[in-house]
Amino acid sequence: MPARSSWKGFLKLSLVSVPVKAYTATASGGGEVRLNQLHAECHSRINYKKTCPIHGEIPNDQIVSGFEYSKGQYVIVDPEEVEKLRTPDEKAINIDAFVPPGTVDQTYFSGKSYYLIPDGPVGQKPYALLVQGMEEMKRHAVAQVVMHGRDQLVLIRPMEGLLNMAILNYDNQVTKPTAFEEEAPKAKAEPEELKLAKTLIEASSPKQFDFSKYKDLYTEKLTQLIEKKVAGEEVVAPPVHEHAPIINLMDALKESLAKVQRAEPEAGEKPLKKMAESARKPGRGAAKRKSG
Repeated sequence: MPARSSWKGFLKLSLVSVPVKAYTATASGGGEVRLNQLHAECHSRINYKKTCPIHGEIPNDQIVSGFEYSKGQYVIVDPEEVEKLRTPDEKAINIDAFVPPGTVDQTYFSGKSYYLIPDGPVGQKPYALLVQGMEEMKRHAVAQVVMHGRDQLVLIRPMEGLLNMAILNYDNQVTKPTAFEEEAPKAKAEPEELKLAKTLIEASSPKQFDFSKYKDLYTEKLTQLIEKKVAGEEVVAPPVHEHAPIINLMDALKESLAKVQRAEPEAGEKPLKKMAESARKPGRGAAKRKSG
């Protein structure tokens, strides 16, 4: 478990309050390799100073916050004024509604999520009760909370005996598909193209999906590059494999299917070959109509 929780408060459902701690569900930085900006001549790190175009460098105690309401025109907003906007119930996650899984579209997810853990013995029983109830009724909870000084809309889901809280975007922050109606494809797939595409989709559908097999290859390669340069080793660029463009859609589908088949273990080759052959052959009804 991480050393520190990101937030502490209460998960509230009507008159029931469960003390909880929130731990971020993703590692900070995600293993990202950060490069610093240096002076090319001496390799000293570049520093940044807070400056004003009129008075030069400004100390922190002379810096205030403001909003640009017109070009070059600002209104100053004091921290005390912002503090008065906070609600007294900001240390609570207030459940507003329970919805079936899938009700909230994936485009509303911001990418930030937390695990809610019961805070102390008193929260164990109501927490477990809520988890079990949501699991058995197959429900997710839509709630609101103030975190890091901002109102957040969240979706709480039971996950392997715990509650996961995902931060959501508000409706006015999400672009709807209707905004791209003019860009949407108007073309219709031919029956044989669709049949082959479905075969390719089926062939690319594993019986058990393992998310852990996906790695950040760029970060791994960048780390290897840095390690070699630190060790004084020569860095050799890998060969670039160029793929000839395939203009014909059917040819592209067939080549893609063949590539998937080559990657499959021997035990799975026969079913895939049958599927591919079935996709390439016209149906019996079509053959009869042709002969007649």
